[in-house]
Amino acid sequence: MSKEFKGWSSGLLGVLIFSGTLPATRVAVATFDPIFVTFARAAIAGVLAALILMVLRQPRPARSNNRALLVVALGVVVGFPLLLALALRHVSASHATVFVGLLPMATVIFGVLRGDKNPHWLFWLFSLSGSLVVVGFAMEQGGNVSAMGDLLMLAAVTVCGMGYAEGARLARRMGGWQVICWALVLSLPLMLPLCLWTLPGNFQQAAWPALLSLGYIALFSMLIGFFFWYHGLALGGIASISQLQLLQPFFGLALAAALLGEHVSTMMIVSALAVALCVVGARQFAS
Repeated sequence: MSKEFKGWSSGLLGVLIFSGTLPATRVAVATFDPIFVTFARAAIAGVLAALILMVLRQPRPARSNNRALLVVALGVVVGFPLLLALALRHVSASHATVFVGLLPMATVIFGVLRGDKNPHWLFWLFSLSGSLVVVGFAMEQGGNVSAMGDLLMLAAVTVCGMGYAEGARLARRMGGWQVICWALVLSLPLMLPLCLWTLPGNFQQAAWPALLSLGYIALFSMLIGFFFWYHGLALGGIASISQLQLLQPFFGLALAAALLGEHVSTMMIVSALAVALCVVGARQFAS
């Protein structure tokens, strides 16, 4: 099994895990405040990450890696979830997808800025085409528009792309699961008190679907998914593997259809196939 195939397999598994985030979040925020969900997912994942590191007796990261871990924590543990939750108070989930479609390109740009080789110009063409398909599909779904919401989503995509690229570089030295675990532990002194501060009074009376959904986005979306995602980025390259995330909105909608009974349109199927072709094309010219 080649290194590239392992990278793609790991990256795709990470994207599939992340794809469950939207349906699970929809269920969770129907009961809990989005801000509490943001803090709780990071706090729960941070406690689990600390336990994993202690049980496996992992040494503390080298001091030279602390700055990069801080970037990862600010990007994917604190920044993106918080900015996304704030943005969703102003815009719909379908409108937010417009910006999420730009995330793979943002990841590659930060990767190039941090020292990765600049891909072939045809890679950028396929990547841009895939992003435009995702954006076009999301706009076709409709949704409210807000200047504040758009600014928050732009900031969310920027910090997340930065966190993905920095985490991928760091995973080459530390390992993918170690990167996200230490980033979560680094953010725990902030996220745990905020989680307890925003804990709703009716938490113990919450229905099981909401609690299970919160557990999913904490355990899988915030922790386990990153094990595979950073491992895939490190093995297969930031430019190549990042394009798999263009498929995430469609995987998420498919899960929403299966779990929540939402409608799957012909436009969704056609758009997903077009994006898949763009991902394959980008892969050919990523090196």
